[in-house]
Amino acid sequence: MKKSLVALAALAVAGVASAQSSVTLFGVVDAAVSYYQTTSKFVGFNGTPVLNFIGTGDLKQSQWALTNSGYNSSRVGFRGTEDLGGGLAASFWLEAGTVSNDDGVVGLASFARRSTVSLSGGFGELRLGRDYTPTFWNDTVFDPFGTNGVGSNLIFTMNQGPRTLAVGPGGVSVDRGLFGNANYVRASNSVGYFLPPNLGGFYGQVMYAFPEKVKYTPGATTPNVPNSQYTGQYVGGRFGYANGGLDVAASYGESTTGDDYYAGQKTTVESMNLGASYDFGVVKLFGELSRTKNNIDFSSALTAPLFGTGSFKGDGYLVGATVPVGPGLIRVSYSAVKLNYTSTPTLPTIALATLTPDPKADKFAIGYVHNLSKRTALYATAAFVKNKNGLNLNANSSYPGATSPQFTNTFLLTPNGGYQADKAYGYDFGIRHAF
Repeated sequence: MKKSLVALAALAVAGVASAQSSVTLFGVVDAAVSYYQTTSKFVGFNGTPVLNFIGTGDLKQSQWALTNSGYNSSRVGFRGTEDLGGGLAASFWLEAGTVSNDDGVVGLASFARRSTVSLSGGFGELRLGRDYTPTFWNDTVFDPFGTNGVGSNLIFTMNQGPRTLAVGPGGVSVDRGLFGNANYVRASNSVGYFLPPNLGGFYGQVMYAFPEKVKYTPGATTPNVPNSQYTGQYVGGRFGYANGGLDVAASYGESTTGDDYYAGQKTTVESMNLGASYDFGVVKLFGELSRTKNNIDFSSALTAPLFGTGSFKGDGYLVGATVPVGPGLIRVSYSAVKLNYTSTPTLPTIALATLTPDPKADKFAIGYVHNLSKRTALYATAAFVKNKNGLNLNANSSYPGATSPQFTNTFLLTPNGGYQADKAYGYDFGIRHAF
């Protein structure tokens, strides 16, 4: 009898524990038929007037592809919460990186989208693991297209790092690796703190990501290996206010992208932005201002690289709107970016003779989402990009490491010299199902 009572008590305790805990399987499957096209104009060769080449045709590239994540990023995840009592809760979140449902090759290989464990209560939330950076949130929250598909704003595209830039007449290609920031979207090895949600509409977060490098004492014993001391470090924060239809937030972050202990060199990418939205019911307006700056610092001029120690920056802005129409949603946005290089003699990567006006681009995107249910939607998006002064941005955008086919302008790297990126187009026609 006593054994029966003990067993019943154990079952009762287990029942209470399970009632206070929850585990959820969730995900998104998003597939689209996409089309990309770029057009390059002939600008002549160094030292040769363009007039001599009148009649030279444009150079075009195009691609049809079955892609994923055109409306929402395809994913699979697990999340759970345990009520610890007294207002305290523990939770976890494991979210697999982009699932390539277009070919089925990539799935639950890793939880690179998010892998966190946290403790929350009246004090807020303390979160540890791999997570979105505070500075990325404004780029995606205040974009009507949510930085997915061909409609993604150019601020997002620029911060991923345009790889080629045609310099001067003749389109000489230079791989600058602009804003090559592994911590732009997410940071690993991070500790984050979130303010509690009961602050009258105010919200915020801070994050620090460890570089996880070994330090040596005395410093002379440090191995002479690049990127061995600070690379991978991130520190940033985001603070905002949301009430009624208004949502406004500002963020700042700094990520160390390179270091050389013996050369006294440290390269950092600073990100700062201000975003806002207002929902009038019949229309929701979006806007964002952004600046990204690449700093190359040296402790001694004797160790400066050949092309200088200066910094360069990219400025961008976005305006957009969403309009609900019955079961659907019209989305529209305009974004623009401009790269700005410091004046002589501190050019960051390239000789003075090939300096051109500030590279820039602008983009217009429009789309429609038709909700068949709360979980299933059909969507169509079209985008147009205009490149100027050698900037080479395409219409399609996706997170670094995404599995969808990446359409890249390779003509600047071929013998077809004298061309410069001009226009780019993109279209997505897809279906999204969430579970």
